[in-house]
Amino acid sequence: MSNEVIDAVRTLLPKIAERARSTDEDRRVPAESITELARAGVFRMLQPKRYGGAESDPVSFYEVVREISAVCGSTGWTVAVLGVHPWQLGLFDEAAQDEVWGSDQDALISSSYAPVGRLVPAEGGYRLSGRWRFSSGCEHASWAMLGGLVLGDQGRPVDFLTVLVPRSDYVIEDVWDVIGLRGTGSNDILVEDAFVPAHRVMRNHDMAQLRGPGQKVNTGPLYRIPFGTVFTTTITAPVIGMAVGCYRSYVTAMRDRVRLSLGGGRFAEDQFAQVAVARAASEIDAAILQTDRNVREVYEHAVRGETIPAELRLRVRRDQVRATERALEAIDILFKTAGGNSLSRGNPIERAWRDAHAGSVHVANDVERALAMYGRGEFGLTVEDNLI
Repeated sequence: MSNEVIDAVRTLLPKIAERARSTDEDRRVPAESITELARAGVFRMLQPKRYGGAESDPVSFYEVVREISAVCGSTGWTVAVLGVHPWQLGLFDEAAQDEVWGSDQDALISSSYAPVGRLVPAEGGYRLSGRWRFSSGCEHASWAMLGGLVLGDQGRPVDFLTVLVPRSDYVIEDVWDVIGLRGTGSNDILVEDAFVPAHRVMRNHDMAQLRGPGQKVNTGPLYRIPFGTVFTTTITAPVIGMAVGCYRSYVTAMRDRVRLSLGGGRFAEDQFAQVAVARAASEIDAAILQTDRNVREVYEHAVRGETIPAELRLRVRRDQVRATERALEAIDILFKTAGGNSLSRGNPIERAWRDAHAGSVHVANDVERALAMYGRGEFGLTVEDNLI
């Protein structure tokens, strides 16, 4: 199914590219784009087969995300985030999966994982209140995964959970007006004293340790790979795709350009421009090759039923954040050498530059933290983090 998905998606890319500017200006991905991509099977790629999904190789999912992101960064980012949540729901209790997919196997889920919610234990579950920011694509979703802290008797945090909440229990506040990724509609979600039953709750520590209750019913290898691999790569894949799109636009635009300064002549014959293209292309290739290699190795361990070694999990994070850095480096090179052609608002190079830099500030792209964790591991020191 994964090959069929990417073939179907490629037929949609010209329309998505045509909508890229309006997506940016309207601050949301058009409903028709989401509908078309859903029909193509994108949002079911990581969904359990028992609920109509494909349980695809995750590398295939990231390839699809990169292709979409190359023509519209905001659409690619939104698809990545909404598309990874069926995988995460597959780790929840079976009752939660039935509740979401029992009547609608195309239901979409947004998220905001920061532990800003207050969870107070109640009979059969918890009472939840809070405001969450940056929930990409939330207007297209009928459920949300939200982070929260459980408060003990003394009002102090005792646990960190992710909870699943239906659209009827929250309000979306339209506040998204930013520099990059403008079209992701990453608005705020507000919850006031909603009841969350125990089957819609998951401890983040258990998820990081591959102990999700959903693994009892979703026994395929896709659900035996770490959250720290799947989610962080989901955040980097669109940024790489933006760099791919920027590169393609740059080469197309500059191939026949004639300089009006610096002695004139064809831009393509400038040795400095040729070097810039080579550097950018190499950075993009390295980003794709390393991330795909690492995710494939993790998946192959899961297929064989083997424990995924800590060294590999740390390498995934090392190369994931470096892939983001490499994508930004490629875009920066192209943006700079395109000169004044980069500055016109709405052109593909300018939009890729804004979107990629916006995506780079996500917590999953905290480069120094991830690299320090890898270094600790190499020196034989203990590394504890939910994103490895």
